[in-house]
Amino acid sequence: MNWIILVIAGLFEVAFASCLGKAKASTGIEMYFWYLGFLISLIVSMGLLMRATQSLPIGTAYTVWTGVGAVGTVLISIFVFKEPANFWRIFFLTSLIGSIIGLKIVSH
Repeated sequence: MNWIILVIAGLFEVAFASCLGKAKASTGIEMYFWYLGFLISLIVSMGLLMRATQSLPIGTAYTVWTGVGAVGTVLISIFVFKEPANFWRIFFLTSLIGSIIGLKIVSH
């Protein structure tokens, strides 16, 4: 169950990073709604990370949390913010996913 909580925490990390990107592209009251989304996502993400680390090793949990956030944020940036998806970006993104899976496999 804590692995699921950890992945959800990583998805909220993607949400707060995405909210920052949308806030940067917005003006007026819309910008403040994106910043509010950032704060809510940040609080939820950190709370879930804290809960997951109660039973998972902190080094593994933090690495998986940041890895899920990084992978998700890159995918959002490619599909939503239209950033380039060249060979090397996809190669290293795939390497990162493999590393996250490897940590899950070798963790107790």
